[in-house]
Amino acid sequence: MKYLEKWMLLASCFFVLVFLDVFLIKWLKEQFPYHNLTAYSAESDGFRAMRLGDAIASQSTLNPEQITALMLENDFDLTELKSLNFDSSHFLKKKPIEYRKLCQAYACVLSDLRYFPIPESTNPDVPAVTFEDSWQDERTYGGSRGHEGCDIMGMERPRGFYPIVSMTDGTIEKIGWLEKGGWRIGVRAPGGAYLYYAHLYSYSEDWKEGDAIQAGELLGFMGDSGYSKTEGAVGNFPVHLHLGIYVKTDHYDEVSINPYWILKYFMKFPLKYAY
Repeated sequence: MKYLEKWMLLASCFFVLVFLDVFLIKWLKEQFPYHNLTAYSAESDGFRAMRLGDAIASQSTLNPEQITALMLENDFDLTELKSLNFDSSHFLKKKPIEYRKLCQAYACVLSDLRYFPIPESTNPDVPAVTFEDSWQDERTYGGSRGHEGCDIMGMERPRGFYPIVSMTDGTIEKIGWLEKGGWRIGVRAPGGAYLYYAHLYSYSEDWKEGDAIQAGELLGFMGDSGYSKTEGAVGNFPVHLHLGIYVKTDHYDEVSINPYWILKYFMKFPLKYAY
């Protein structure tokens, strides 16, 4: 009988611990969303995944302060967001420095962007490009790694068909061949974000590092270059644009950001080209 009582006591303690771990801690996190707000939140997986969701993507403007508050209140995932109402006052009261720093990080990524990188064709017979959320999917060329970008596919047309424009104003920081990226161009936006356009078929002109770029300016044409030590190699994968977005943080020169939801937002801001 004493053995049974001890067993029941242990079982009761176990269930109490489970309750505290699963329910009480979850409740505390929901009531006090400061646990994920630190001086280094912009280096977290939650920030990098940039899960803006359809509610944010459907807005006419992007408000970094709104996004910051909502992200903190929803554990950096807005894909199930029901309300866009936000209140940043409690964050400013409890952790003002950390909150402003995270706001600046979201602004760095989002505030300079203006256009979807593939213009819409004025020819109704041209198929629209497609893209999916492939963030951190495995890539194996040159060793296993997570995918640090978003692939915009143009497989229904040959390499060189789809034009690529700059999403931002900025300065060309990198240009030329990379083994993994093929013909690529890297643009540093005014706010600090680095936009990486890879696997191009060709450039629109003889770009040089240091050249100024305007948002909407033609950079080049979509291709399938790369995955080879041989400069100019093509055909190792389907035609697409790999778009990468990177920011500098306290500990890293380059932290990759998931472009998927950002691209979903900017789909409503394409330029129109005759092609």
